[in-house]
Order: sequence, then C-alpha cells, then structure tokens
Amino acid sequence: MAALLILGGMLIIVLGVLWLIVLAFGVSLLWGVGSLLPPVLLLFIISCWSVARKAVVFIALGFVPLIVGLTQLASMDASRVEALLNLSWLQGDESTPNSTQIELNGELYGQPFRPQYGELIDGVLLLREGKDFFAQRELRIALPTGTTVSAQGLRLDVLPQDVDGLPDIEIMWLLPEHSLPEARRISRGYTLHLDLQQQAPNLLTGNFHLVLPPQFKTSMSGEIQLLSDRLHYRDGKVDRSYDDVSTLEYVVHDYLERRFNQDVIVEPFATPEAFTVPLAMDVQVYVGEQLRRVPVRFIKNANAEWAIENDTYSPRSAPVLPAELVASVAEQIAQAPKTVRSVDRRVRFTLQRLLVNPAQYQYLQMHVVTVQGNQVKGRFMGLDTEGALIISRELKAPGTVSFTFAPVEIAEITLLEP
Repeated sequence: MAALLILGGMLIIVLGVLWLIVLAFGVSLLWGVGSLLPPVLLLFIISCWSVARKAVVFIALGFVPLIVGLTQLASMDASRVEALLNLSWLQGDESTPNSTQIELNGELYGQPFRPQYGELIDGVLLLREGKDFFAQRELRIALPTGTTVSAQGLRLDVLPQDVDGLPDIEIMWLLPEHSLPEARRISRGYTLHLDLQQQAPNLLTGNFHLVLPPQFKTSMSGEIQLLSDRLHYRDGKVDRSYDDVSTLEYVVHDYLERRFNQDVIVEPFATPEAFTVPLAMDVQVYVGEQLRRVPVRFIKNANAEWAIENDTYSPRSAPVLPAELVASVAEQIAQAPKTVRSVDRRVRFTLQRLLVNPAQYQYLQMHVVTVQGNQVKGRFMGLDTEGALIISRELKAPGTVSFTFAPVEIAEITLLEP
C-alpha cells in the first residue's frame, strides 16, 4: 500500500509539471522553452500565477499521497526510506545477490555450456546456466563422504578405471519443446580434475576438468569460481543489512550459539512474505542432540542491520584446554589426511526442509507415500508454480512419467540418496 501511494503521488507530480510546461508554451514560445529549466519554470509560476495556478494546485495534491506513503514506509522500515531519499538505489548493484566468474570451454550433452553461477555447499558442486526455475543446462557433482575443503583447499582426481568412493555426477538439460528437464546420472567411467583454493570471504577458485563417457557428449575445462555459502558480504564481513532468508539464518545461528554457549544446528525456515520489522517466528534448533523450539523476534538496529530483540548475550566463550592436549590434537590434525566430510542430506531430511530449499534436493531419488496409501519412487524435479512436488520416474520403454503431489497429500517422504 505504501509503495502504491508513493508511486501515485510521484505520477501526479510529474503530470502536473508537464501540464505546467504546456501552459508555459501557451503563453509564449520563449516561456515554453525556458520552462524546461527549473529556475525559469519557477519564475513563470511567479510571473504568470493566474495561468499556472491550476497546475500548481494539481502538483500540490500529488504531495499528499507521497507524504502519506513515505510515512507508512518509515513506520515499517526506516532504512528503506533513507535509501529512497538518498538515491542509493541508483548506485549500481552493490547489494545484488552474489555472483561468480566462470570461464569454462566445453559442452553438456552436445550443447555449448556457459554457466553463470556456481556453488559448493553441503558437499554438492553446482554449475548452472540460465536463471529460470529450471536451468537451461546444469551440472551437479555430489562429492563422496569424507571430502571437504581444508585450509589448503580441495583437490580431487578421478580416472575412468577408478571404482570406489567416487562422486556422483548428474547432468540436466532443458529442451525448448519440453516443460520439464531431462537428467542423467553417472557414477563411474569418467575423468574429473578439481583443484580449488579458498578466497575470502566465501569463494573457492581453481581449475576444473571433466570428461564423461562418449554417449553423454559432455566435456569441459577451465577456471571456475564457486560460492561456499549464500550469504552476502561487504568489506569482507557478512552484510547483516541485506534482506534475505540466509541473513536471518546467520543472525539467529550466531545468537543461539552465544545464548547456549555451544554448537547448534538451526533448521531451515521459510522465506518471510515481507522483510518488515519486527519479524517474529519460531525457530527449530538442535542443541546437542535435543530439538528445541525457540521463539525469536528479528529487528533492525541503529545501523539498519538485522538483530535479535533483547540480545544481551556475550560472545561465545572458548573452553580452556591444557597446553599438552592442544599440542597433541594439533599434531593429530597435521598428520591426518587433508580430506573433508560432506553432509549427508538424508540426515534430518523432512518435507519442510524440502519445501524451504528445493534446489538442494533437486534430481535426487525419493520415495513418496500419499495419504491414500499410493507409493511412488522417482527423481525429484522441483516444485511447480503452486508449490506441488514434481516426481519423475523413468519407464522401461524410452521416456518418463511425472507425478505431482501437493504437500497436504503426502503422508511420508524419504530421501534415497546422500
């Protein structure tokens, strides 16, 4: 409502100014040309008040909804009014979502592959071309358990003859005449080289080379840049003023770790309909092995940053350990293999987690049991425009069949792949 009032008021003002210029041309050509400059237009109003007063009154009426709209917006979020008045929205895309620079040469299923986005989150490497709900072309690599990014980075080499502990690779492409993408999964017989280094604050950069078996017509090589999380940063620090669900999850995670003074796992929560303050919600959090429901209230502080109301907890204290124990642990870490474990997405998988972050589980095998007792096993393809789950199952004959399930129709859903 506030936005409509602001836009309506500005439209009335602009129309009033145009009307004023037309009236100036009606008086004389000299006044008309001169009124294109604000000082001369003001002089025309003063000199020819009897002609210009109707347009001036019309302009004044436009300020009424404009001021009312700004007042309503200020009551909901003062930082947005400040950004509107100082024209910060004209200063480029400093607050736009994170982007990555990828320079790959190659093809995916016989078509040129030019991904614009890449990430390595929860043990899954994703390269995506296209910005629609379904990517035009997409490569997804699920790293094996025991693989993570260490301080020295991540290096992984796979040859066609290797058979154990290999990443699972999925390729996806969307044909122009189809509404749903086609996907293929490859578990062995390919060549993969991955050499990534950490780059502050949340990037992984390095070399990437992939060649799949000939029937998949997929090969690519070049430099990639991946996001290691979906937060937004400013001057190397998390930008807590950015309105996004990832920012809220970061703020509440930091708050709860300081509150309980131990590691916690925050269950994903749905994106709010509007990022207006105050924002109250109940957060599901694992403290140790116990699941708790914690009510929180998000506000914005004096710096227009997201925070938790009544947060008076001190920074988390670190346990004091004996020097001998610290040295022993450091020696064990130094001698351990430089590998990292990835998160098994089957752990704590729920329908709610799927609905909140469907991209994290896209193209994975799932087993669905409906309220009526029907059972379907297939690959999760995403959500449709109404929020229903799309499950695709390959038939023995060439082709696939797709099933659509509304969340209320699902009695049980199980993730079958890590």
